[in-house]
Order: sequence, then C-alpha cells, then structure tokens
Amino acid sequence: MLNASIVLYNHSLSEIAPLVQCLRKSKIVSQVYLIDNSPQEQISFKSLDAIYQYTGKNLGYGAAHNMAINQTLAQGFPYHLVINPDISFDPDILSEIEEFMNNNSDIGLLMPQILYPTGEIQYLCKLIPTPFDLIVRRFLPKSWTKKQTEKFELRASGYNQIMNVPYLSGCFMFLRSEALKQVGLFDERFFMYPEDIDLTRRIHRRFKTVFYPNVSIVHHHAKESYMNGRLLFVHIYNMIKYFNKWGWIFDKERRKINKETTIQYSIHGTSSHTKQNLRD
Repeated sequence: MLNASIVLYNHSLSEIAPLVQCLRKSKIVSQVYLIDNSPQEQISFKSLDAIYQYTGKNLGYGAAHNMAINQTLAQGFPYHLVINPDISFDPDILSEIEEFMNNNSDIGLLMPQILYPTGEIQYLCKLIPTPFDLIVRRFLPKSWTKKQTEKFELRASGYNQIMNVPYLSGCFMFLRSEALKQVGLFDERFFMYPEDIDLTRRIHRRFKTVFYPNVSIVHHHAKESYMNGRLLFVHIYNMIKYFNKWGWIFDKERRKINKETTIQYSIHGTSSHTKQNLRD
C-alpha cells in the first residue's frame, strides 16, 4: 500500500479531478493528498476523494510534498508516490511497480517510462548535473550543446532497458519509505526545481534509483521556466543553492558516478546485463 501526493498552485478542479480518479482506481493507493500552495483556498477540491490541505502560503514543491510524506511514514506504509498534476496513466501500472519494488528491496526510487502526449519519449534519465548542464547550457544555441545534452540525458542507452540512474525526474517518484527514513525527505531549502536532483542523489548513495521502462505514463510537460522570466530567476537562484550544497567544480562523487553511469549505458541493448545487475 502507499499514499500519493500532488502539490497544487492555481490549478482548477477540472485539471486535477481525472488524476485523483485515476489514483483512486488503483487497488494499492490508500490516500491521495492534495497540498495546495495557491494564494486562495479552493473549496471545490474538497469534493474529490482526497485529503485536501491548504497551506496558506507557497511553501515550495518539496516542503509541500514533505507534509504528505510524513503522513505516509507515520502510518507505516512501505511506499509513497510523488506525482505532478499534469500526469496521466493506466492505474494498473502502480500494482506492477509495487510488485517490482517488492521483489527488489535495494531499489529506493523508481521512475517509469515518461512520454509526451504524442507518444515521444521524454529523456528524463540524467547524469548528476554540472553547472554547465543546469545553468550555462540553457542560454546557448541547441546546436552548440547537442552532443553534451545527449550524453547528459543518457540517450545512447536507447531508453529501452532498466537502468540505475543518479538523477530521475520529480514528476513521478515512486519512493520506498525505508530509503526516505535513511536519507531524509526533500530538502526544503530548495523552493523549486533542484529538489528532485538532490533527493535522487541522496537515495542513490544507499539504494538503486531505477528507470523502469516496462510501464509508461504521459507527462504534459510545459517547461515553464523557459517561458517565464520570474520562474527562470527562481530556477537559477535554486540551482545556485544546489551547487553551493554539493559543489560547483570540485565534486568527486559526481565525477565518479557520472563516469560509471556513462560507461554502463553507452551502448544500446544491454537490458539483460542491467537486469542481472539489479539482482546482484
């Protein structure tokens, strides 16, 4: 069993209701928590089959999810699902993920295959980022950074195999409670954006953080910080805090993990080897 949490900010009932209904159809979801960071309380959300919690202020992404995760830990559930409002999927995949996690107790975090509504792959399996990957690269022409981007996003892997990846997207994080107990929850110093990098990295130190392409979800991804000047500032400000925590240039752990990950997933079609590694 598990709980799921969705953080809201100025979302409408029509946007959120289908996702809540989807989660409620799964046999393994106990509670759905809606943590609302909006300026105004949305009474209409109380009509949904979910626990609606209005924070009264914008706590940030990680801090809001932590409110629900703490409930999961207090209730003793083995898993917690962090999920974005703009996700859709077949509810049956949650049971498959749970079974896979039950059979692989060394996995602390799992992310499924993530697709655009068109069916195209979203390349969200990544190396631990450098300042170039997160800050400098976004201001340069894509043609100048194409090779580095493909390396950073592990595209050579083919995205057709189970992989142990040091940075997984926060849009869908199937988390093991025991891993959270050992490494902690989201770092609430990050208001928005790098909290998934930070948490994946901390879990990756003690558990496997796995990309599981046997099931897929659809992510209606907007990349808002690329289009909104204020959000771009928030993004960069929080990236600076991230690198102040982990190191800008001299990050031996990052270098070691990225080298090992790149070598392991630099060739297509190594899924059988990877599956064996997950069992070892």
